[in-house]
Amino acid sequence: MADSPNRPIRTIAIDGPAGAGKSTIGLGLAKQLGFLYFDTGVMYRAVTLAALQRGIAPDDEDAVSQLAESVLIEVLPPSVDDGRQYTVRLDGQDVTWAIRRPDVDAAVSVVSAFPHVRRAMVAQQRRVARDGNVVMVGRDIGTVVMPDADLKIYLDASVEARAWRRYHELERRGAPSSYADVLTSMRQRDELDLSRTTSPLRPAQDAFIIDCTHMNADETLAHVIALVAEQNAARAGAPAQPAAVVGASGDDR
Repeated sequence: MADSPNRPIRTIAIDGPAGAGKSTIGLGLAKQLGFLYFDTGVMYRAVTLAALQRGIAPDDEDAVSQLAESVLIEVLPPSVDDGRQYTVRLDGQDVTWAIRRPDVDAAVSVVSAFPHVRRAMVAQQRRVARDGNVVMVGRDIGTVVMPDADLKIYLDASVEARAWRRYHELERRGAPSSYADVLTSMRQRDELDLSRTTSPLRPAQDAFIIDCTHMNADETLAHVIALVAEQNAARAGAPAQPAAVVGASGDDR
């Protein structure tokens, strides 16, 4: 993937915890660059939903792993004008919004921690990345899926800020929940993501860390677009920039 340090950036990995805004920023960046946008998290959500639909306990590793090998998951351009960023099909069924249900939120970190599930999904993700011109979003993109990505970004924010964002997202979709419940679920998910044995959530050593606790989506995207421009300039001849922490002051939005 990163076979020539002098050519423009073609592969971008964006990682970070739940609710940090990875999907929004990844999609905005992909549109800006004319790249493919691929949110790997929807694949794990689709497997989780499939297990719930079939009455399989999310913590039944053997059954869930077998399921991951057998289901057909498709991530396609938006097919309906309802605010979606993509269309997700599970065995031919549109599950774009179903994979965002609270019960899927509560179980997806358990499912995504299973080694066999991750291997099945990572193999598909690497095939997508092979052609380049892609912004890939997830939790182990820069460390596992695309360790040779041209640019790696770790998007972070306080758990409280991330919970507020998810809470308002649920309200907008007509699936209200209490902030306290969302915060509790977010903390539990963080613990699972950070502590799992296979591909734990962590920044790649050469990732640029962006703390967007006090930035809205437009401000964060502007920082990321500027970062890509700076790194493309560096690849064209200027000295490469070291890993950095980017932040901004302001209201928590």
